[in-house]
Amino acid sequence: MQQAKMQETKERAASLLKKFKGDSYTFGLDVLDRIGEVVKKEIEKEPSPVVTVVGGAKSSKPIADKVIASLEKAGTQIVPGRCVQGAKPNAPREDVYRLESYLLHFKPDCVVSIGGGSGIDAVKAAAVLAALGTESPEIDSWFGTGMVTEGLKRAGKKLIPHIAVETSASSGAHLTKYSNITDPATGQKKLIVDDAIVPFHSIFDYSLTVNMPASLTIDGALDAVAHAVEVFYGAPAEKYELCKEITETVLDLVLNYAKRAVDNPGDLEAREALGLATDLGGYAIMVGGTNGPHLTSFSLVDVTSHGRACGLMNPYYTVLFASSIERQSRAIGACYAAAGHIEGQLESLSGRELAAAVAGGMMNFSRSIGAETKLSDFPKFTSAHVTRALAAAKDPQLKMKLQNMPVPMSVGQIDEYMGSVLEGAVTGDFSKVKTL
Repeated sequence: MQQAKMQETKERAASLLKKFKGDSYTFGLDVLDRIGEVVKKEIEKEPSPVVTVVGGAKSSKPIADKVIASLEKAGTQIVPGRCVQGAKPNAPREDVYRLESYLLHFKPDCVVSIGGGSGIDAVKAAAVLAALGTESPEIDSWFGTGMVTEGLKRAGKKLIPHIAVETSASSGAHLTKYSNITDPATGQKKLIVDDAIVPFHSIFDYSLTVNMPASLTIDGALDAVAHAVEVFYGAPAEKYELCKEITETVLDLVLNYAKRAVDNPGDLEAREALGLATDLGGYAIMVGGTNGPHLTSFSLVDVTSHGRACGLMNPYYTVLFASSIERQSRAIGACYAAAGHIEGQLESLSGRELAAAVAGGMMNFSRSIGAETKLSDFPKFTSAHVTRALAAAKDPQLKMKLQNMPVPMSVGQIDEYMGSVLEGAVTGDFSKVKTL
C-alpha cells in the first residue's frame, strides 16, 4: 500500500511539473541524450547552431562529454572547442565576469550550462552582463526584482538563449527566475529576480544524481523543503490551494526518500523522488517568494551550504510566524507526523504551541538525515554572522524577502524580531524567538 501511495505521489509531482513548464522542460530517468535535439529545436533559425558549453567540476566531465557528443551529433558547433569551466560554489562574482567574457568573445547562438545551482546561476548572470554591460558592467546594478527586464526594454535587446542541464537535486535553478551571486570579499550573497533570466529550456536526468555525495543530497532535500514551505507560509488566498498541493507533495517525497538516498546513493527510486521534489521546490518559488530563512542564509555562505542554512532556519521562522500560519502549520505538521517526526496529537494545539510542535518535527527530520539544527553546530559560525545577517536584511536590494513574509516585516522591526530568531537559532532555543 505504501509503495502504491508513493507512486501516486511521484505521478502527481510529474503532473504538476508538466503543468508548470509544459514542453520547455525535459525530465526523468535517462533523458540526457536528448540535449542535442533540444538545442536544435530551440535554435531553429540556425541550421548549425554555435554553442558555448559551460561545465562544472572535474567530476562532471563524463556528463559534459555526453552533452557535447549529443550536441555534435545534432550538427552543433562547440566554441571555443571545449567545455568552459563553470562557477565555483555560491557563484562568486568573478566567475560571472569570466563567463561573460566567453559570451562576448565567441558570440554563440546559445549557451548550455551543465551543473548545479551555482553553475546555472552564474551563467544566468553572465548572460545579463553580456547583453546589458554597455548600460552597466557591474553585476550590482542588476540585483533586485525586474531590473533586467527593464534594462532589456530600454536597450531593445534580448538575452542569449540559455539551456540548462541540471546535475544535482538542489536549488531548482534550471527552472526559475533567480540568480544568486556572492561577493567573496564580504561573504554576502545577493540575487537577481527576473522572469527574463529563466532558461529557454531545461533538462534534468535524475539518474545523474546517483553520484551526489551525501552532504549535497542533504542540502538539496532541505532546500526543496525550504522553497515549498516558505512560499506556502506567505501564500495569498488565490494561490493557497496550489501552494498547499506543491508543499504536501514535496514533503511526502523528501520525508520518505531523503534518508534512503543518503544511505544508498544508487537508489534510483529515491533519486527520482528527490529530483521531483527539488523541481517542485523550483515551481513553488515561481508561484510565490521565499522569505526569512533564505534571507538569513545569504549571510551564512562562509559558514555552511545554502540548503543547510535554509533548513536550519526554517523551524525558528516557523515559530516567529506562528500567529499568521496556523492553517499552513496544520497541513505541514500532518506530513511530518505521518512520516514519524512528530509524536502526539496536533489537533488540540494552536498558535505558538502548534508552530513549535511543527518546528520540532522539522528538527527531528534534519537530525534523521545528519543535518545540523542550531547555528552553534557550525565551527565557523561567530556572533559577527548575526550582525551581518541583520545588516543585510536592511539592504534595499533584499527588500523582497521582508515583503514575502506572512506578515511583512518593516526595517524597523528587524533588530527586535529577526534578532530574536537568530538568538534562538544560535543555541536551539525556541523560547527566545518572539512571535510577529
